[in-house]
Amino acid sequence: MAKLQSIKEFHTFSETLTKGDAHKKTVIISSATCGLAFGARNLIEAAKKEIEKHNLSREVDVRVTGCLGFCEREPILIVYPQNIFYPRPKPEDIPAIIAESVINGNPVEHLLYEDPALEKAVVHESDIPFYKKQMRILFKNNKEIDPTSIYDYIRVGGYQALTKVLSEMTPENVISEIKKSGLRGRGGAGFPTGRKWEFCRNAPGTIKYVICNADEGDPGAFMDRSLLESNPHSVIEGMIIGAYAIGAHKGYIYVREEYPLAVERLTIAIEQAHNVGLLGESILGSPFSFTIEIVKGAGAFVCGEETALMASIEGFVGEPRQRPPYPAEKGLWGNPTNINNVKTWANVPLIITKGADWYSHIGTGTSKGTMIFSLVGKINNTGLVEVPMGITLRELVYDIGGGIPKGKTLKAIQTGGPSGGCIPASLIDLPVDYESLAEAGSIMGSGGMIVMDENTCMVDVARYFVNFLKDESCGKCAPCREGLYQMYEILDSICNGNGTEEDLALLEELAYVMKDSSLCMLGGTAPNPVLTTLRYFKDEYIAHIKDKKCPAGVCKPLIEYRIDQDACTGCGLCEKNCPQDAITGAKKEPRTIDGDKCIKCGVCLDVCKFDAVEVV
Repeated sequence: MAKLQSIKEFHTFSETLTKGDAHKKTVIISSATCGLAFGARNLIEAAKKEIEKHNLSREVDVRVTGCLGFCEREPILIVYPQNIFYPRPKPEDIPAIIAESVINGNPVEHLLYEDPALEKAVVHESDIPFYKKQMRILFKNNKEIDPTSIYDYIRVGGYQALTKVLSEMTPENVISEIKKSGLRGRGGAGFPTGRKWEFCRNAPGTIKYVICNADEGDPGAFMDRSLLESNPHSVIEGMIIGAYAIGAHKGYIYVREEYPLAVERLTIAIEQAHNVGLLGESILGSPFSFTIEIVKGAGAFVCGEETALMASIEGFVGEPRQRPPYPAEKGLWGNPTNINNVKTWANVPLIITKGADWYSHIGTGTSKGTMIFSLVGKINNTGLVEVPMGITLRELVYDIGGGIPKGKTLKAIQTGGPSGGCIPASLIDLPVDYESLAEAGSIMGSGGMIVMDENTCMVDVARYFVNFLKDESCGKCAPCREGLYQMYEILDSICNGNGTEEDLALLEELAYVMKDSSLCMLGGTAPNPVLTTLRYFKDEYIAHIKDKKCPAGVCKPLIEYRIDQDACTGCGLCEKNCPQDAITGAKKEPRTIDGDKCIKCGVCLDVCKFDAVEVV
């Protein structure tokens, strides 16, 4: 289509898109990274062929969408308008779905979602416990749009916020509305977004930039990737509005090289926005011009830090610099620069369209709106959950996450990525907001949430994250570079049974030195896993040091495997699966483990059906 030359033309065009048949039959198939990994492409192809076979191509649409959040069950297929929900169907299931659900409007019972707690099949998404307590405002349109179609985004109200800003609001009005909403940065620190914009707008300088930080490097985190894959235009629209408010005419999206699908869909979205007239010179005939460029990062965790990210965009090694001056005053190429996270930008159009009052009534007194978490680890329902700020950890783990697999006991929840803290099960009713998490010794971060059960060694967890951060440190400042190395050596020594009680005091001292003197927040928050595990799980450290035992049965030098002779049935399954031939015994007789040969891989424990293998 031709480029839209005015806001009036945009509204006319938008109205034509929304006049379509809202009740037209549609087969929705989720196709973000998680869906594609489980065969979404074959599912889409099978659906299209079956619809053609029944000569229904004019009556039935196949809508390829982004992630629908329930990653544990992706790809998801939904038949609209009945909203029949099918988790992870196979291509061979498509004929039955088309015949029964699309043509006749009836669910195919054996393909429906079955919730263990409900003990029955569930037809509709809204009745599935995973979705019930969510408040999906950023993810709301994921099933309504094809992420590669700007027309789909406009059809559901996309870019209406931009036209409102360009026609009715001054930059000061926009900043005032964002401040009033209470929106805080979703990338880690939680700094008030409106104030950040105001600082940048008021900073002297004629050239200003806005940046979207999509350098999502936390292990187990994939919220930003999913949002970019599923609704890239929401981020682009937010950036245009922010640039208008700040006075910037150039924007950058800094995204990880490891996110090829996000880059592909962003590239398409930016090109489409240019073609329609929503990016480029004189947007919709207004005096405002703005362009966006994608920059692919090389996977350095430290580049999630603002100043390191800017150095990378400029072509230098991604190392942080001393602040002040802050980026709002002196950022990219020495010019005032505003950096926000993917989720922060995506919230902006919603606030402008629905109003600051609407947004500020969601969440708590100081933590407004919703937050998207990647709920992973020892949890039944893994996936992306969008919930109002202030929801409790209990609701997240048990009501939405479905509890711990195999009836095991919750031990801890780590929030905030590798620089976050480990919150014990005793704090399960803790509200999830910035202040409550900080008081517990953790952080909100960008939304990573890892659930740990009784078989998790908290000393080993601290070692794992410190090792990750040690390898990701840029090495520019001594407290981070040397502190993380020494911290890892101490933790490794404890896990190997060589620790002393004096090590615990040294760990704590190191942690506070790093917090107080590191150049950037990678070093400043890196001790959180150590400090919280020392605070809540000190008994495990003592057991490693004094008793030379790992209570969780994880640290190999401190454990051994043996077979309970009374419980063993002599089935031989452990013997067949042992990679070291360390298990022996006569046919139908109890087996024994040769400790000299055993490499403590745990295979025997995993395959034993009679709980005869013990870790001592």
